[in-house]
Amino acid sequence: MHASTVRILLVRGMVAGVLAGLFAFALAYFAGEPSVRDSIAQEESRSAPAHQHGAAGDSAAPEEEEEELVSRPVQSTFGLATGVLVYGVALGGIASLVFAVSLGRIGRFGPRATAALVAGAAFTTVYLVPFLKYPAAPPAVGNPDTIGRRTTLFFLMILLSVLLAVVAVIAGRRLAPRLGNWNASLAAGGGYVAVVAVACLVLPANTDAVPASFPAALLWEFRLASLGVQALLWTAFGLIFGALAERALRPGVAAASASASDAVPAAAGAVGEVTR
Repeated sequence: MHASTVRILLVRGMVAGVLAGLFAFALAYFAGEPSVRDSIAQEESRSAPAHQHGAAGDSAAPEEEEEELVSRPVQSTFGLATGVLVYGVALGGIASLVFAVSLGRIGRFGPRATAALVAGAAFTTVYLVPFLKYPAAPPAVGNPDTIGRRTTLFFLMILLSVLLAVVAVIAGRRLAPRLGNWNASLAAGGGYVAVVAVACLVLPANTDAVPASFPAALLWEFRLASLGVQALLWTAFGLIFGALAERALRPGVAAASASASDAVPAAAGAVGEVTR
């Protein structure tokens, strides 16, 4: 694949990430924000009695209210949109590079099918598997002293999942000549699931991520919305990028991009010869 074609795929991957991020933002705003507001209200109601008790015991202490740097209306609209779109652009660019490497190397799949496979694998390894071990916790809930530890464990699970997925793909390709594509894929996938299960058993659990008194229905609603946002993001990206990549990889378009890229250094060389 020519370098200019890879650049085109990178740009189209980021464009697809933006468009997919818009869909994800809509779902996050309408389905996720209500559970976030309710979670914050639950945490505030739990901390209110302790605050009132402290204020009654020390009447001379002045009441100080912490001012929010960013208000909740801004967080739930512009802040949420910015975060989701930046996330979509970054992952769209990375996924497009993975697509460029994977096309033609994981089977006889076209651009649309390869894009769908890359998006599905990214969703599974980057979010779904870590989510099963360390599910999302609502904001302002849980012990704030353990945020760093919980974040480290979550990213460690992402790293393990991605590395194990890469090993599974390599193992599947090496087993294919002896076992066949289908049996090799089953063996590699089964090995990935088995090792991930062992990692989930070995790694510590986040027992203090959500207090026991937090409503189970509200927690389920938040986690379901979080899972749905990620699923929609990667599904939309796979469909949009697959169409854009197929258009970019048409023989006429690919040849034109390669010719345009080769013409630039040729023209620069010609200018240099004239000026000598």
